[in-house]
Amino acid sequence: MATIPNGTGTKALAVIEAGGELKPIEIGRPEPSTDDVHIKVHFCGQCHSDLHATNGDWGIHLYPMAPGHEIAGTVIGSKSSKFSVGQRVGVGCMVMSCMECDLCKDGLEQHCPAMTQTYSSPFPKGCGHDACAGYHTNGGYSEEIVVHERFVFALPENLAMEYVGPLLCAGITTYSPLNRYVKGKENQTVGVVGFGGLGMMTVKLAKAMGADVTVFSRGTSKIDQAEAVGAKLVDHGDAEKLQAMARTMDTVIDTVSTGHEVAGIIGTLKVGGMYCFLGGVPTPYPISAFQLLFNRYSVSGSLIGGVPETAEMLQFCADHNVLPDIEVIPASGAAKVFADFEKGTVGAVRKVIDMSTIDELF
Repeated sequence: MATIPNGTGTKALAVIEAGGELKPIEIGRPEPSTDDVHIKVHFCGQCHSDLHATNGDWGIHLYPMAPGHEIAGTVIGSKSSKFSVGQRVGVGCMVMSCMECDLCKDGLEQHCPAMTQTYSSPFPKGCGHDACAGYHTNGGYSEEIVVHERFVFALPENLAMEYVGPLLCAGITTYSPLNRYVKGKENQTVGVVGFGGLGMMTVKLAKAMGADVTVFSRGTSKIDQAEAVGAKLVDHGDAEKLQAMARTMDTVIDTVSTGHEVAGIIGTLKVGGMYCFLGGVPTPYPISAFQLLFNRYSVSGSLIGGVPETAEMLQFCADHNVLPDIEVIPASGAAKVFADFEKGTVGAVRKVIDMSTIDELF
């Protein structure tokens, strides 16, 4: 969100330098401009992307950086006709786009060349906050945010606020490809590669859409967890089992964020099946052209979703009681979660910061 360079007045958790720990600092937020919504942050989920960005893993070196794109809170000020003070709202991974191109008109703001991320993007000129223009955005690990109404979501009444943040990241990231390839179709078989936070959401959403789901995991230690949410689990390192499953999956959603062997898993697709990558893995995957040719496979990738699809996802989750597995933690525990991300020990339970506890760090 828009941030005033060298500003103060808003408490936040930020990384000061690449590879550094989260520390309490103050940042500055602008006053709301035309069509802006001023939001008090109550909860902010922690995503592995937060660690990658603040570490500089993706070539982003804009510090101090307050991450967080899984935000839920209440409106405390509004210059928008769409939102009123006291309303429960959420904000996800983007806070601005050109709003005029064909992509934006089609509800694909996430692919707009001018899309501005909730944190770690230079804030654009001409958006009502010239004092913030050119300075990088800072996210929801903070007390308050100011966001254009287009990128603010009203929350369904039966959706508890602490669950909203992860839905605006893991939820929409997994809902979007399932919405394209699975939703509304009968007798669908879906494979889910990886069983962390994204994998768990993929399973829950696919089951809510009526699909038969198989998790492809690294080993079988999570078999009970998979069965508890109605999925089967297979060790994707077991070549014989993968061979026995040849041509059984309509769609495979790959949620893993590190490089891994995919040829055997792709082989479980039916003729004409779709393999969709969600993980931001920088190393190219070796995929056989012959495997694609002889099976008419399609390989795709998917980012988050646009504004209309995100609103649709929130309502779908509310209607079907699809919720992430979460643990609410105090702001003092956020740095440890980053350390657990580094070690790969976080698992499928999404950590959500209770931002009301940030005062304890000052």
